[in-house]
Amino acid sequence: MAYQYLEALLAPLPPTEFLSCFARGGAFEAHSGRIPPPLSSLPFLQSLNDLFSLWSRPVKAQYPKIADEISSLEVDTKEAKNLFENGFCLLFEDAHSGNHVLETWLEGLRRELGFSALTQSRCLLYATPQGKGTAVHFDQNANFVLQLSGTKKWWLAENESVQNPLSRHTLGQAVDPELESYLENALPHQMPAKCREITLKAGSVLYVPRGMWHATEAQTDAQTDALSLNFTYSAPSWLDLFGAALRSRLALSAEWRATAVLSKATVPEFRLEATAAFDTLLETLTQDLPNWSAADILEATESDAHFGEHSP
Repeated sequence: MAYQYLEALLAPLPPTEFLSCFARGGAFEAHSGRIPPPLSSLPFLQSLNDLFSLWSRPVKAQYPKIADEISSLEVDTKEAKNLFENGFCLLFEDAHSGNHVLETWLEGLRRELGFSALTQSRCLLYATPQGKGTAVHFDQNANFVLQLSGTKKWWLAENESVQNPLSRHTLGQAVDPELESYLENALPHQMPAKCREITLKAGSVLYVPRGMWHATEAQTDAQTDALSLNFTYSAPSWLDLFGAALRSRLALSAEWRATAVLSKATVPEFRLEATAAFDTLLETLTQDLPNWSAADILEATESDAHFGEHSP
């Protein structure tokens, strides 16, 4: 298949070079020094001042002490500009909303990566003051970062604590109970020593896979703000696809749709009856499952008529 958007984003490097790394779950960088058209001509991407002038929705400002998205407040663009000058990192969410160019690129890249039609795809804009950035964390999503202006340092490291996490985690913060249940090794207390340092300048592209530890810091001058555009993909796992198909199938049954009433104070035996009824439902499910196939599930979950053609 043709990789129109990957080719434009990564040129002059061939998409096949990236796809080989993508298949191994690795990070990838490209430094052409150019913003691909037509992204380069979008008015609100020309500079941070242009973004402030043209943005009409709330902006998330991240508290400098935490340096993470989990600690932020929503403000208007006027207040966001003041906070940026006082060391707050800014996040402009859903930049693709209502913008045909970004919507087209977001969907085009999703298809070329082979991500499910159920993927939550978003364009995010990050403005980072000099010397500021994000704390060490990993995401449950995959990201293409296009540096629009300024210089930004990235540190990346393999995750030896967990494979394919279903939630985000920042070092030093509380661990999600579900994440904790499938950790393979203890979480580190700081960025792993075997980390990779990457410098992004205007026109640089970085792909950060799901689950990889990373941290950032803007190292730009007073005349050039560090502004970047992210194509972010929260793609469903096989678990998610099966869960969606399972719910769709069981929703057809009045018995499965019944309220799960487990006990009554005046009738202790009711819980035993409820357990027996649930066992019966599970037995019917185990009898039905052998008739399922991957093709049937994907046909139900994917809106793409020929989903297999979009896989790299």
